[in-house]
Amino acid sequence: MLHSKWFAAAGTAAAVALLMAPTAQAASAQEAVAPTGVSAVTTLRYDATRAPGWEAAVSAGVASWNANARNVKLIPAQPGTRAEILIIATSGWPQATLGPVRPGGQARVELGSQAVTEGHDKTRIAAHEIGHTLGLPDTKPGPCSQLMSGSSAGTSCKNAVPNATERARVDSAYAGLTATPAPADGRLLVDAP
Repeated sequence: MLHSKWFAAAGTAAAVALLMAPTAQAASAQEAVAPTGVSAVTTLRYDATRAPGWEAAVSAGVASWNANARNVKLIPAQPGTRAEILIIATSGWPQATLGPVRPGGQARVELGSQAVTEGHDKTRIAAHEIGHTLGLPDTKPGPCSQLMSGSSAGTSCKNAVPNATERARVDSAYAGLTATPAPADGRLLVDAP
């Protein structure tokens, strides 16, 4: 049986969350305040308006990370706001800035059509490149079960879900984010075979 104190606390927490939601989205992707003993979630904005033809793949890749990472969440940037992750479509091989990108920083993802032409899955490409911006390097060669194995898993691989090790590395990179975090690596990783 649940106690009325719990409902009162839950109601207060829900009211605070509702009041803070617009502020949190409008803020410059700052770390959210979390209850004691719970890791705060870092919110990063992405802008995929320069990636026509990749909308579904980007949405699915973002959804995969949001479902699997606990300490970071990706949201679309509102018009006129700066995004930490800029996603564009190109004609070359996919590539991305190696993060972890931090609030107020910026990383770039290039979703290259050359990989699609050769038969690689768009959603896997998008999730893989976003993984780079969150701090994950390539793990080539590697099996399909490793999202960061990229093109080395072959064109039949459709997996766009980070495995337990990849999830843990991203969660670690965003755990206990401080006001003055270390800068991202910044290298550009090209995912050509």
